[in-house]
Amino acid sequence: MHLTRARLAACTALVLSAGMLLATPASADRPAPPHPAVEKPTADFTPPPLTRATPGTARAGASAAADAAATGSRVPAPLSDFDGDGVSDLIYRGWDGNLYTSLAAGGGGAFNGTASEPAKDIVPIGNQDVTGGGPEVLTLSEQGTLTMYADATPTSAAYAWQGKGWQIYNKLFSPGDVNDDNLADLLARDTSGNLYLYYATGTRSAPFSARVKLGPGWNIYDQLVGLGDNNRDGWTDLYARDTAGTLWFYAGTGDKNRPFGTRVSAGPGWNIYNTIVPVGDDNGDGSGELLARDAKGTFWYYTGKGNGTLAPRTQASSVGGWEGVPQFGGASNNPVAGTKEGVLARDAAGTMFWYGSRTNGVLTTRSQYGSSGGWRGADYTHLSSLDPDNSSDVAQLFDNGLYIDGVFLGSGWGVYNALVGPGDLSGDGKGDLLARDRSGNLYLYKGNGQSTAFATRVKVGSGWGAFNKIVGAGDYTGDGRADIAARTSGGDLYVYPGTGNATVPFGTRVKAGTGWNIYTKLVAPGDLNGDGKGDLLGVTSGGDLYSYLNSTPGKFGGRNKVGTGFQIYNAMS
Repeated sequence: MHLTRARLAACTALVLSAGMLLATPASADRPAPPHPAVEKPTADFTPPPLTRATPGTARAGASAAADAAATGSRVPAPLSDFDGDGVSDLIYRGWDGNLYTSLAAGGGGAFNGTASEPAKDIVPIGNQDVTGGGPEVLTLSEQGTLTMYADATPTSAAYAWQGKGWQIYNKLFSPGDVNDDNLADLLARDTSGNLYLYYATGTRSAPFSARVKLGPGWNIYDQLVGLGDNNRDGWTDLYARDTAGTLWFYAGTGDKNRPFGTRVSAGPGWNIYNTIVPVGDDNGDGSGELLARDAKGTFWYYTGKGNGTLAPRTQASSVGGWEGVPQFGGASNNPVAGTKEGVLARDAAGTMFWYGSRTNGVLTTRSQYGSSGGWRGADYTHLSSLDPDNSSDVAQLFDNGLYIDGVFLGSGWGVYNALVGPGDLSGDGKGDLLARDRSGNLYLYKGNGQSTAFATRVKVGSGWGAFNKIVGAGDYTGDGRADIAARTSGGDLYVYPGTGNATVPFGTRVKAGTGWNIYTKLVAPGDLNGDGKGDLLGVTSGGDLYSYLNSTPGKFGGRNKVGTGFQIYNAMS
């Protein structure tokens, strides 16, 4: 069903770099790289059916709103009801970067409300037009563009509004209507843990008022999700999960100065889930419901009890049926896109293979990437995306030049012995590049967001020759910023937390473990288990493949054996 989105920009450009040759445009006398860009295959995915509560006597599909009006009660309208039956539907991003819907009543399809910058996250936000109409959907791009699409159906929506600069937040979600104006509002958490509230205005051309700071300290949670109302007082509530796995309930207060009350524990053990998705009030009893996906990709269903707690779970899908979705609309996790979606591995014959992520901690079966033997001798590095297509890129050093997905960017790059593409290090939402020279100096090149040029290099520091491997693909510390990991020859592994500041891109390093020199290959594949944090892979000399999942931000859990026979590869990235 899905093929990776083609690159949005491919053109020759200048690369400015201090201390290096000024890049010159590609010309007829410059040899083309022997290893052209190739589309990465993605697995087909067909949404399996979900078992959810059926509308009860308190709610019969779309008649719920009329019933509520007649009785004076406040039954919150679903935020993602795309077919008008009064029940929330799912919207999600596939591995190809496109959006799809899955209806509670069955069916759905490709959703055409996509922009030139594919969605990193999706925020269903209900009807935002006081004059009526269908629900609206917000999409957030990797580079921080927030777009509103209006009057959504299962397969279409119309462009309504766009704002820039939203990459400063690592989480956007809607709890529903906070201030009783029948419009769902927007919550946003920044990388420092401050939570902000944007009240809806009811005007599509300017849908949100100026932000209101609710308070700091929300970075203690790795999952945040709006539920609607779950204590039947008519005010919208939210849940937050801490890194120990305890789920906390914040009741809505109706007070604009303090819209959420003191937290109350809703129970431990929620760290078995990589994402939690709200589905509104399915049964019409005035309390919201949740879906939670476990590490295997199985959905579990929780019914609200009306007091902030949840009834015991029931299985809502086939085992592993939903492993093929990297991001759900309204989901609780920090969204990830554009880092890496898997691993490139080259065998001794020079043939490259692709192993994709599955969100369950393991990789797909391999697919050949390019022609047989076509990557023999290539000096390549797998990078997080440098352009808005949310698909990882491949850098090649060839004839002293740098090529990104086969496009020449400039000369003089032969002075470097290591390239790393961890993602956005400067805080502008655009992917950047790290380069280490043979003296151990590390430099940062800010990307232009189109994979066609870099800004003048900034020296990060010296002494980086002490590391025999530097890797990065996404966020290791849970704050939404890109980080890197570096291994010494003695096997010590350090995490360098990103700051979002190009001048000083890394904070004080943190030792993440010892003994990592048992691996002949250390790989940053991106997020393997769909929880929003980057993970690591290691290959032993005997070819055993182990994963280290980032279960606690900044730390990697115990290793899990996820494959054998990987000794046949002479390079993995």
